[in-house]
Amino acid sequence: MDLAVLREDMVDSLAHETKAILEDEAVGVAMRDVPRHEFLDDERLAYADREHERLGTRVLAPSTVARLLQALEARDGDSVLVVGVGVGYTAAVVAELVGETNVHAVDIARPVVYEARENLSRAGYDGVLVDCRDGAYGLPEYAPFDRILVEAAAIDPPRALLEQLSDDGRLVFPRGGHRQRLEATDADGSRETFGAVSFDPLLVEGEQSGALERNRTAREDLEFARRRAESRRGWEQDWIEWDG
Repeated sequence: MDLAVLREDMVDSLAHETKAILEDEAVGVAMRDVPRHEFLDDERLAYADREHERLGTRVLAPSTVARLLQALEARDGDSVLVVGVGVGYTAAVVAELVGETNVHAVDIARPVVYEARENLSRAGYDGVLVDCRDGAYGLPEYAPFDRILVEAAAIDPPRALLEQLSDDGRLVFPRGGHRQRLEATDADGSRETFGAVSFDPLLVEGEQSGALERNRTAREDLEFARRRAESRRGWEQDWIEWDG
């Protein structure tokens, strides 16, 4: 079984007119270079266009990875943050696009972070930084980022991530609850919507992948409350001393 041949076949099938998913040549070249089998337990299934599960997290199908990265439009030299690193495969493909030392990744689940680090090292991408963080707060120590990829769904992109974009940056994430669509939001506020997707919700602090319940809106409710407080004017402000 020649894994290199299987990898070529995988990419060719994504570009073929029967699927017509992969159109970006740079993304195609990157996917041809990354040994996907290093990120999965079963080499035989590594190059099939299907999802897998590992440590309670979903390993995206190659076609989904291609869609995400084409929307991201990352290019050589861009500083990229991947939120929800999973097993590390997407981060590896991004490393091929922009250079491994330009890729930073976070995940809220510590076992997943360890897995991603080991996989990336074994595959030859030691330069990718992977940290255990609540992804909604980003990685401010390394901001700003030219591109941010969120591999989890949210109703709105977390404000902290938008604030960590460079002036001409782009953030890609699945927008919505049960019904989701892939969306790219630029730093100037413009949006571009792509096709339907299905992702797990962005986990909040204290939750772990595989939990029975996930409160997707807990963090978002806090953000909305902050926005409402900051938008108050006049009599709505508690600190105004009217008798003075």
